[in-house]
Amino acid sequence: MANALRLQNATLKISAGLPNQFPGDPIPGVAFSGRSNVGKSSLINVLLGRKSLARVSSAPGKTITVNFYSVDGGLFLIDLPGYGFAKRPPEDRARWSALTDGFFTNNKNLDRVCLVLQLIDLKVGPTQDDLMMLDYLTKTGLPFAVVATKADKLNKTDTAKAMESLKNNPALAAARDIIPFSALNGTGKNEVWAAVCSACNVRVQ
Repeated sequence: MANALRLQNATLKISAGLPNQFPGDPIPGVAFSGRSNVGKSSLINVLLGRKSLARVSSAPGKTITVNFYSVDGGLFLIDLPGYGFAKRPPEDRARWSALTDGFFTNNKNLDRVCLVLQLIDLKVGPTQDDLMMLDYLTKTGLPFAVVATKADKLNKTDTAKAMESLKNNPALAAARDIIPFSALNGTGKNEVWAAVCSACNVRVQ
């Protein structure tokens, strides 16, 4: 039977700056991946019904940590540092690479990551960095779904065209779902939770 989780009981467990700081709690996790400023923190806040549990940075790529949010002690929402921040100095980019790579390759609890939510700006479409990440997820067989963020920035016709383009993109062929999402009006929130609950065998209340 699926474990019922209370969304109001959500906290930041740890901001890990090194792979050995990743928590070892025996619970499922969902990782949020995407370029800087694509809306990972906003998505987490909307999912949890909170305004600022996940800090939305005005300077993309400013904080290089993996943030683990505990949902009622039974699920981790894992905010990976954003990629593609061209203005960051080389040492910061190297640190990001080491930390994110460590999450996927030096993480003794990777088997507990039941889903990766790959965020893509619906208006922009997949960037070269997004395509590299999608290729990695596909080749490693990690289960993933695509969340197409900032859907409110497009009208109905352009949204339909952009979604059709994503669905026809071979890089997204292995995606379990492709979900349009807007942090502004909450479009897609229920669909994202449905994907998470299905992958992690949990339910939320």
